[in-house]
Amino acid sequence: MRRLLTIIGARPQIIKAAAISRAVKNHYANKIEEHILHTGQHYDANMSQVFFDELGIPQPNYNLGVGSGSHGLQTAKMISGIEEILFSNHYDGIILYGDTNSTLAGAVAASKIHVPVFHIEAGLRSFNMAMPEEINRIVCDQLSSICFAPTQTAVDNLRHEGFMDSQATFRNGLHRRVCNCGDVMYDNSIYFASIAREHTSIIQDLHLTSNAYILATIHRDNNTDNPQRLQAILKALSDISQQDNIPVILPLHPRTRKILENNSININLPNSIRITEPASFFEINMLEQNARIVMTDSGGVQKEAFFFEKPCVILRPETEWVEIVNHGAGIIADADYQRITTAYRQLVDHPVHFPKLFGDAHAAEKILQTILDYLGE
Repeated sequence: MRRLLTIIGARPQIIKAAAISRAVKNHYANKIEEHILHTGQHYDANMSQVFFDELGIPQPNYNLGVGSGSHGLQTAKMISGIEEILFSNHYDGIILYGDTNSTLAGAVAASKIHVPVFHIEAGLRSFNMAMPEEINRIVCDQLSSICFAPTQTAVDNLRHEGFMDSQATFRNGLHRRVCNCGDVMYDNSIYFASIAREHTSIIQDLHLTSNAYILATIHRDNNTDNPQRLQAILKALSDISQQDNIPVILPLHPRTRKILENNSININLPNSIRITEPASFFEINMLEQNARIVMTDSGGVQKEAFFFEKPCVILRPETEWVEIVNHGAGIIADADYQRITTAYRQLVDHPVHFPKLFGDAHAAEKILQTILDYLGE
């Protein structure tokens, strides 16, 4: 029996962990014992606990409760807490997701004491070193025993950085591996698509018509903490909504709500911009399934829009999911009013195609089997 520690701290990681936990329960219960450590990076109940409840993820064995803080302070607290748990308990490896401070902290803490690191969503690159997430993902990839890439583009990024020819050897004498496993979020989207309908009535509650509204999400600090950028995005949403007579559903991240409540933005939003509380997993799933178009600065929501064959305006200067853009299913508009409105018009006025790019919805099983093969069953 192999013991693995899954480390999570933010909403997307909790959701991704559901795919792994489900695969352990359904396919590897006699071979893998999974424990979960929650760093407490997201501590708001609407942004964290609700996802455990909805997705049936086992409650965390550990919760560091680090809360918010500067990158350095938050990461340092996580490293210290994770290291203490790894020293006190034997684990054959840790599973990390994505690119948050929790990801970075887990990679540093485990690698320093020679616990194998398995990084899910390895190889993603925005090539923007001003993004904290880019730093986190690059460092984690370098410290990982297995880099689980969700797409061929991610594999190609790792190849270009020399991962395929790396001479790095870990304490167990094994070399780093790169695996194109597919995307665990595609696993989840397919698995939960029908279940979501039974767990939320948000479409009816908001009196929405399928394919007749825009779903928008804004949460990245370079958008929320910059009044000019946030105002440009909100003005574009407002004008599009009024010109096309189409409602915009905006589940508001706590950070964004706080800024708006502080009157930092000089804009009067029309009634057609409908601000809601942060959406639960099932709620966002249903909102994505039924939207006409998605406008977001979230990497996860970009992908989920693609899974449900919805075009996406990307409210960032770059994206890690370049496949979406290359296939014309998404357009990078940043926080530029003209680019946002032009991208919207182009995506709603022209047909969009959605090829299968993110695996076969069995990524979690492939990941766990690869880990077992690496560790030696």
